[in-house]
Amino acid sequence: MKALCWHGKKDVRYDSVPDPRIEDPRDVIVKVTSCAICGSDLHLYDGFMMGMESGDILGHEFMGEVVEVGSADHKLKVGDRVVVPFTICCGECEQCRRGNFSVCERSNRNQALAEKMLGHATAGLFGYTHLTGGYAGGQAEYVRVPFADVGPVKVDNGLADDQVLFLGDILPTGWQAAVQCDIQPTDTVAIWGAGPVGQFAIRSAVLLGARQVIAIDRVPERLSMARAAGAITIDFEYESVLDRLKDFTAGKGPEKCIDAVGMEAHATQSLDALYDRAKQAVMLETDRPHVLREMIYACRPAGILSVPGVYGGFIDKMPFGAMMNKGLTLRTGQTHVNRWTEDLLNRIIEGQIDPSFVVTHTVSLADGPEMYKTFRDKKDGCVKVILTP
Repeated sequence: MKALCWHGKKDVRYDSVPDPRIEDPRDVIVKVTSCAICGSDLHLYDGFMMGMESGDILGHEFMGEVVEVGSADHKLKVGDRVVVPFTICCGECEQCRRGNFSVCERSNRNQALAEKMLGHATAGLFGYTHLTGGYAGGQAEYVRVPFADVGPVKVDNGLADDQVLFLGDILPTGWQAAVQCDIQPTDTVAIWGAGPVGQFAIRSAVLLGARQVIAIDRVPERLSMARAAGAITIDFEYESVLDRLKDFTAGKGPEKCIDAVGMEAHATQSLDALYDRAKQAVMLETDRPHVLREMIYACRPAGILSVPGVYGGFIDKMPFGAMMNKGLTLRTGQTHVNRWTEDLLNRIIEGQIDPSFVVTHTVSLADGPEMYKTFRDKKDGCVKVILTP
């Protein structure tokens, strides 16, 4: 089959690779009908996530048709149309029983490696480093899906792929980011980053009843999309984020702050961002935490910081004294996708949200390497790229 494979920093290739096969009775094989490039994939493309090996198949946002079913899987049958969450969960361990699917205790087959880096292993993830199991990803014609009697979400209601594809990652990620904020009707929610996760966090905050939502970015197309959802916008290239947030909140700051950016924050006019880039260049720091620092300063005392943005290693110069003395609450984590999918699928069916609005490019899988380059180097106002086999 054909797949997009990682071969090093900024080196993604359209390769021929062996077809997947059933390895466990709970497996299924899915023929991919749509997959997407995620902002998290760019961390791999840029070489900031450790644990990648040459030839690894990328991609963790995908859906398709079941073409083969393991003998122990009684949930799915050949011909079922499914969205596959990026977090692989067994459904049986203590964390899964609590709904903490992204920290499943059984699905990461490289647990010893992850424990050396993180202290404890997290769940296995599709297409995302050997620290999370080294599973082949979904930017391919076919994918082996383990624990398929638990994770995949059946969609048999006539909805188009681009309406349901994002149930596997960015829609529940934006939703969880907002839910973690415990939004109240009087709250201002500030969201750093108006990419795909930021866009869904904006709409989730609106659906959850925030009084005011503020989106912070610099890409005009993204800011326009945020305004269409009802958000106030700040262009950090031309405005002081801290000053504008005070303007919008009578000097008090937002009660809730969401980091939808993660480890590659771009703030070229900021002294601390230049510091981070310099330390990255000499390998003294892995991540650029400008947004985290800014949120800690901006957030109203006793507020909540929610971090769906991905971080991979070590960060520096964190104002933890400000965080402690202001009494801020920090909530983080990869998304517990299956905790939210039933509710979100119903919201799509009922018309509360149509996730297809984030799609800006639809191209063939063969064009994937060029789209990675476009997404990273040219920006081009990209929000979400869908690849089709």
